[in-house]
Amino acid sequence: MRFLIKFSYDGSSYCGFQVQKGMNSIQEKLEEALTKINNNKKTGIVATGRTDKGVHALTQYGHTDLEVDITEYKLKRALNSNLPDDIHVIETKIVPDDFHARYNVKRKEYKYYINLGEYNPLERNYVFQYNYKLDVEAMKKAIKYFEGEHDFRAFVTDNQEKSNCIRTIFSTNIELDKDKLIITFIGEGFLRYQVRNMVGYLIKVGEDKVRPESVKEVLESLDRTKSGKTAPAEGLYLYNVEY
Repeated sequence: MRFLIKFSYDGSSYCGFQVQKGMNSIQEKLEEALTKINNNKKTGIVATGRTDKGVHALTQYGHTDLEVDITEYKLKRALNSNLPDDIHVIETKIVPDDFHARYNVKRKEYKYYINLGEYNPLERNYVFQYNYKLDVEAMKKAIKYFEGEHDFRAFVTDNQEKSNCIRTIFSTNIELDKDKLIITFIGEGFLRYQVRNMVGYLIKVGEDKVRPESVKEVLESLDRTKSGKTAPAEGLYLYNVEY
């Protein structure tokens, strides 16, 4: 029986979602719990995608196949009792056997949080502590150049390994809540470090180091060296996934 699992996690203590030999991963913790529930038969999980070291998720999904007879509610309870406190299953749902947690996704939403005010040690693992002012209006102009279908090769790390970097971003937004800047991207899917690289470039715009219009020029260059630094992981959240 195939289940779709909705879960969230604090990525601070993990090497990322994906299993990596000798390292602590979110996937490993989920699969250990599922294996125990599935009568100790090794059981995997296929997620909507991978998040990197230090990245968080308010909404992440994965599908798994179980041989045991268990209800949705009992599976949720069993998983949460076997998972560490920084991973939480929100909901489980029985789905058709051909459902795929990755390929059936229609859109993903990421949010990135930046503190422009005084350094906050309590938020250091959850909000990028930039701690200086930025030209937010310039950033708002710049982010709109990311919308639509583009080849994002210039904003993708390890882009030589990707034959296709064309993706569509449906909408973007930047809002300032007191000293906290919240940057939102909603798209069909995102490549490795793409969101963090785009945020890194927006910060350059906010520092008045580059013009808002230069986003278009960098996109067209297909050159990763032109987009600059990758924004730190701790400010990034996989916020929502839609099927």
